[in-house]
Amino acid sequence: MAAAYAVATDPLAKEMGARCTLIEQEGRLGGKLLTERVGGCLVEAGPDSFLSTKPWAAELCRKIGLGDHLIGTVPGRAVYVAARGRLYPLPEGLALGIPSRFLPLWRSGLLSPMEKLRVGLDLVLPRRKDDSDESIGAFIRRRLGEAAVTRLAGPLLAGIHAGNVDELSVRATFPQLREWEATHRSLVLAAISRRRQVAGRGKRHAPMFLSLTGGVGEMVGRLAASLGGTTVISGSRAVGVSRTEQRGGRPGYVVTLEDGQALHADALLLATPASVTAGLVAPLSRTAAEGLSRIPSVSTVVVTMAYRRAEVDHPLAGHGFIVAKGEPLSITACTWVSSKWPHRAPPDVVLVRCYLGASGREEVVEEEDARIEGLVRADLRSTIGIGAEPIFTRITRWRGSMPQYRPGHLERISAIEAEIASLGGLALAGSSYRGVGIPDCIRQGTEAAERLVGELAGRGIDA
Repeated sequence: MAAAYAVATDPLAKEMGARCTLIEQEGRLGGKLLTERVGGCLVEAGPDSFLSTKPWAAELCRKIGLGDHLIGTVPGRAVYVAARGRLYPLPEGLALGIPSRFLPLWRSGLLSPMEKLRVGLDLVLPRRKDDSDESIGAFIRRRLGEAAVTRLAGPLLAGIHAGNVDELSVRATFPQLREWEATHRSLVLAAISRRRQVAGRGKRHAPMFLSLTGGVGEMVGRLAASLGGTTVISGSRAVGVSRTEQRGGRPGYVVTLEDGQALHADALLLATPASVTAGLVAPLSRTAAEGLSRIPSVSTVVVTMAYRRAEVDHPLAGHGFIVAKGEPLSITACTWVSSKWPHRAPPDVVLVRCYLGASGREEVVEEEDARIEGLVRADLRSTIGIGAEPIFTRITRWRGSMPQYRPGHLERISAIEAEIASLGGLALAGSSYRGVGIPDCIRQGTEAAERLVGELAGRGIDA
């Protein structure tokens, strides 16, 4: 959708008379962005927000007239870690899980005195000389110690990707950390420097996460209404791509849909998951297809439950909790939606959202709804004491939805992109490649569309 919007609003594309067709296999647009209204509550079945530090989502919202609908999380609320059978508040002053203040970390019961001293050892450790990629786990373990991997930075960083901390590339997921080590040697010193820079600007610290008053699905609806001149084909899946010769002998592509319809195009953007893209490009490039097929993904489940406030004893004075590695819980995190986001539920209702599945824990996706609900309710009872019957439960399965960026991911993607670019008039975009979040996908779609329009203009195509 971001790519189609870029074409629809690109002056060069308008000058060329470019016409864009968007193909969506689902009966609705938006992919994983799905917002529902249930019992007076706003329920997000997929992502519920996007990072403010990556500007592309907020910028797009402003372009399509949703700037005054942008909202941040309720300020001043803690995030907790479920570890050793209880909830510990994350120490204040963390940046990407790296401490920027010593006193909150020292006072925290999350780490033992020896584990805190091991974190402090980062202050004197030399920077790594080898420039090769490594996993998040290896990186954090090397700088801050094992406890930071299991209970501090690890759960925060790996949880975003529903991955195993020891199997995710630090360079592809959080390149800032590698930059901090390169420029400051110590991650703690880098985090302190960053905090002081923010404080020195004299501005109120912006919320890390943003959403929309009507949920992220509001972006989908407004964006769909802004795709002027775009032909939208929904409820139909692309099953094949082949090269062809267009009018005047110029190269192009034919996209075959499952109903047998064939669409001709001068340029093609594939915004499908890597596993799907691999099958589509196989007739064009065996090398690219093989590389795409090696990008793994994992499945997750999102469970949202509503409770009567009077039946919940826990104050829920925070944004929720993440689960430390090795804890005997089925859920990997829990968001206290009605505490984190304004106006997501009526005042007398508590809304919580839990996550299950991840790398190595995907079997839960195939469980029946009753079993999944039972697992979540048991975990909520043991962590925050909720034993009441929910007013409603919403369960959404996302099979193969979270790409896993293994060490060396960026080098592999660069090789795939080079192969795809050599075909001409073809591009890739999406969460499988250079960022899984909403802003990253918007950026990739926009840049790919602009690149293809420029390529067509260079070839002298005026329609």
